Amino acid sequence: MAKDGPNWDGLLKWSIANSDRTRPTRNLSEEDKRWFMEAMQSQTVDVIKRMKEITMVMQTPEQVLEAQGVTAADIQDMLDELQEHVESIDMANDLHSIGGLVPLLGYLKNSHANIRAKAAEVVSTIVQNNPRSQQLVMEANGLEPLLSSFTSDPDVTVRTKALGAISSLIRHNKPGIAAFRLANGYAALRDALGADSVRFQRKALNLIQYLLHENHSDCNVVNELGLPRVMLHLASSEDAEVREAALRGLLELARDKTGGSNGGLGEEDEKLKQILEERIKGISLMSPEDLGAAREERQLVDSLWSTCYKEPSSLREKGLLSLPGEDDPPPDVASKHFEPPLRGWAADHTGDSKPSVKKQEAPLLLGPSPPN
Repeated sequence: MAKDGPNWDGLLKWSIANSDRTRPTRNLSEEDKRWFMEAMQSQTVDVIKRMKEITMVMQTPEQVLEAQGVTAADIQDMLDELQEHVESIDMANDLHSIGGLVPLLGYLKNSHANIRAKAAEVVSTIVQNNPRSQQLVMEANGLEPLLSSFTSDPDVTVRTKALGAISSLIRHNKPGIAAFRLANGYAALRDALGADSVRFQRKALNLIQYLLHENHSDCNVVNELGLPRVMLHLASSEDAEVREAALRGLLELARDKTGGSNGGLGEEDEKLKQILEERIKGISLMSPEDLGAAREERQLVDSLWSTCYKEPSSLREKGLLSLPGEDDPPPDVASKHFEPPLRGWAADHTGDSKPSVKKQEAPLLLGPSPPN
C-alpha cells in the first residue's frame, strides 16, 4: 500500500541548475514551467482525502481485507501514514468529523498485536496536548478499550503503548483523571510496576508521579494500595531511569502533609532511609562520568532526605550534590560561528597592527549623510 516517494532528486537538480548565482538570470521556458508544476502537483497530497481513504479501510472488516490480500503489515504502514497526518492538531480534530476516530479505537482490539500497538500509538499522538481531541476520545468512550489493553493485553508492547495513550489522554484533563480513578486506574498502575519490562515500569511511575503532583489527596489511595512499598523496591532498580522515576514519586508522597510527620510514607519511612543510604553509598562509588549522568538522581536523593529528615544529605558534605562546573553556563559557540556582520568586520580591522596606506572607512549602514 506504500506509495512511491517524491522525485526529490530531479527537483533538486532542477533547482540547483536554475539558482546558480554565478550565471546571469534567465526566464524559464514554458516547458520548464510546465515540468516544474507537474512535478510539484504530482507530489501534493490531499490530506483529508487520504484520511477518508484510510478511514474507509479501517471501517472494512478484517476478514474482508484479508480476502482482498491486505496484510497486517499493510495496515501497519497505513497507520504509520495516519499518524503523520494527525501530528497536525487540525487534522487530529478532523479525524472524528470524517468518521475515522471510532474505527481507529476499534483497532485496539485487532487480532494482530502490532496493529493494536500502533493504534494505541496513533491515539496517543491525536490526544497529546490537544484538549479538543481529548474530549472527542472521551465522548467516544475511548478510555475503556485503552484501559482494557493496558491491563489485560497479552503483549507487553501493546500494554505499554496503551498506557502511553492513557497518559496523554488524561494529562491536563480533569474528567479523564476522574474516569481513570473510578476505573481503578491506580490498582492497574500498581500491577504494571510488577512487570518485567523496565519501559512499562517507567511509564507507570511517570504517570503516578504526575497524578500525585496534580492532586496530593491521591496519596491516601496510593498508600492504601501499597504502592510506596513497590516504589521503594524500584528505587534500587538497576535501570537508572526507573530509579529516578521511583524517587520522583516517593518525593511527591514525602511532601504530602496529610500522611503524618514524615509526609505520606508512614510506616515505610525506615525502609526509605535504608534505601537512600544505599543510594548515597552507590553514588559515592561512581566514576566521574557516571556521576555526571546521575545528576537528577543525586538531586532527588538529597531532596528526599531533606524533606523526610529535615537535614541535608551527606551528598552535600561529600561535595557530590553539585559537581565543579556543573552549574556553569554552556560555552558560547554561537558568537564564534555566527558572528553578526558588524562584529566580524570590527574583528578583522581592530587586530591589524600595520597601518594601511589608505584609511579604510567603516561600512555605510544608513546611506550618505544629508548635505550641510
